Amino acid sequence: MDHLTAGQSAPFSNTILSSGTAHSSGTAPSSNTASSSGSRASSAKYDFTTLIDRTGRDALAVEVIPFENARIAEGFSRIPMWVADMNYATFPAIQEHIIERASHPAFGYFNPSEEYFQSIIRWQKVRNGVQELTKEAIGYENGVLGCVASALQAFTSPGDAVLLHSPTYIGFTGTLENNGRKIVLSDLILDENGVWRMDYEDMDRKIREHHIHFAIFCSPHNPTGRVWSRDEIEAAMEIYKRNDCIVVSDEIWSDLVLEDYRHIPTQSVSEDAHNRTIAVYAPSKTFNLAGLVGSYHIIYNPYLRDRVCRQSSLSHYNSMNILSMHALIGAYQPEGEQWVDQLRQVLTGNVNFAWDFIRTHFPGVRLSKPQGTYMLYLDCSEWCRAHGLSLDALIRRGIRVGVIWQDGRPFNRPDSIRMNLALPRQVVEEAFLRLEKYVFCAEDFSEPSGTEAPYSP
Repeated sequence: MDHLTAGQSAPFSNTILSSGTAHSSGTAPSSNTASSSGSRASSAKYDFTTLIDRTGRDALAVEVIPFENARIAEGFSRIPMWVADMNYATFPAIQEHIIERASHPAFGYFNPSEEYFQSIIRWQKVRNGVQELTKEAIGYENGVLGCVASALQAFTSPGDAVLLHSPTYIGFTGTLENNGRKIVLSDLILDENGVWRMDYEDMDRKIREHHIHFAIFCSPHNPTGRVWSRDEIEAAMEIYKRNDCIVVSDEIWSDLVLEDYRHIPTQSVSEDAHNRTIAVYAPSKTFNLAGLVGSYHIIYNPYLRDRVCRQSSLSHYNSMNILSMHALIGAYQPEGEQWVDQLRQVLTGNVNFAWDFIRTHFPGVRLSKPQGTYMLYLDCSEWCRAHGLSLDALIRRGIRVGVIWQDGRPFNRPDSIRMNLALPRQVVEEAFLRLEKYVFCAEDFSEPSGTEAPYSP
């Protein structure tokens, strides 16, 4: 069952908080083969085990503590588990392509190359089964949220209502608020098996009540990690069709579905969805390239495409960086597929480890097991009530022992925390051992001494 309330279990024996080494007797066994394939396999082609020191290397993840009045206690190193970027080296060919282009001394005006478009077409065909995609349907975007903003401005007016699912990505709500649109939330519901589900009746009712004609759909879903099935997407798109809604489908996480799951492009489920949907993708989430900036839309309907492109052109800021273009070309190669597939194994292993650990060691913490992304969305309400502590206090206690996690309330669920698992496995293990010893299962909540030689980069 994917939804859980963690129960008590016997603590690990012979657990050692070491300086980055594996905890041989302190690792919770995984529940399936995907987890073992995601652990530190020596025969793997690419390295997802080496910890990279990102200090002083333009990395928000290690330069910011995203919570007021929180600090790390002396003796504890920082483990970045908040903002959604990865603590792995990127696919090597990306650097090679950037370096090769940078070796030429001219960086003048340019248009996206044919290789850029063909790389996207090939990637979408091989990874997502997209057929007959043409370069005309592809357009550069500075970011997914930039495309959302352009589409909002093209098809809605200030004060218009827009439908989102809740929990919801804070980037969506921020973009809507900045553009003066009204946010209408349709809550996702946990079923009897702990799987997040859309409430189609609620969606339809709220669209009608608020006269909504624009919706944002997130697939895979952030922050829950839900990978929608074809039937679910079809049902949602039927509601949007019935109510004449334009849909922006954020599919930036599409490459990072976990093992045994498959991403279904929203535009593929019907002819109407094909023409109603503005889909947005990027190599940035897949290959950890957010700092290079570069997303793209796929819009088949010429009317939608012309309006979005016109709106995005008005600011004169939606222009591609030449190194970003070469980064995408370097990423979207057949070898890049191998890198992504190995990454998915690693992330599946990390999710399975975290899932098992939370279930058996964090009483009162509830979690729906992600099917995609590398983020966890923890419901800590029961734990907070049982211990008489606020979520603020809980977040600060984690940060105090170096686990830099993220307040989940802005994603629109109370007493929630979001956690990033895209780190080497031994670091993930260390983080959860710290949370067990000093936070969720601590005998008291006094200041930790930090005397047990915590991991350091």
